[in-house]
Amino acid sequence: MLFLAGLAMPMAAWATGLANFPAELPASHVLDDADLLSRAASGELDRRLRDFGGDRIDARLVTLRRLDYGLSLDALGEQLIARWQPQEQGLSTLLLLIESQNNSAAVVASPDLDGQLPAPLLSSTAISTMGLPLREGARYRQASLDALDRLEVVLNGGEDPGPPQLVERMPVETNIPTREETQSSNALMWVVVLLVVGTLVPMITWWVFSR
Repeated sequence: MLFLAGLAMPMAAWATGLANFPAELPASHVLDDADLLSRAASGELDRRLRDFGGDRIDARLVTLRRLDYGLSLDALGEQLIARWQPQEQGLSTLLLLIESQNNSAAVVASPDLDGQLPAPLLSSTAISTMGLPLREGARYRQASLDALDRLEVVLNGGEDPGPPQLVERMPVETNIPTREETQSSNALMWVVVLLVVGTLVPMITWWVFSR
């Protein structure tokens, strides 16, 4: 029982909820609790987030390993926005959140950004724009940059570029036979062998007994 309790404690410690975050707004714009980013990537994203939206938006990236049971990334984002109210008047908040256990993402903005960054756009950015690089090799840096690029276009009055296009992968030509081709070839060989044996055995038998 003690052993099982010891196993359960680290799992519980990995689960993240609002209580695991600081009460005050962090100095860095990248809060990499899941340790997903290199130092260089973290620095690059911190600069990119500080520049996002100019002096109108406080943009931040939050990573975590696993959510508390029953909590969604969107709900956590809303709780953090309510907790981390910017001190500057008229400054809005945008949060990118990444959970490494399921390679899932969420994009949450303060309500005053609804007119510029509507909820369907934020949802599509999280599911499609961030989801693709997360599913294809857990590319956390790329997922964050792609999301910021898409949202910045819309924020500056441009047309939404939409989610990334899925590239259909054509099968690579090879001279190596497939499993089905090998099985078909083996079956044909056995048919030929059986026909040859079925023909030669009666002939040899007749020749031996006819002497």
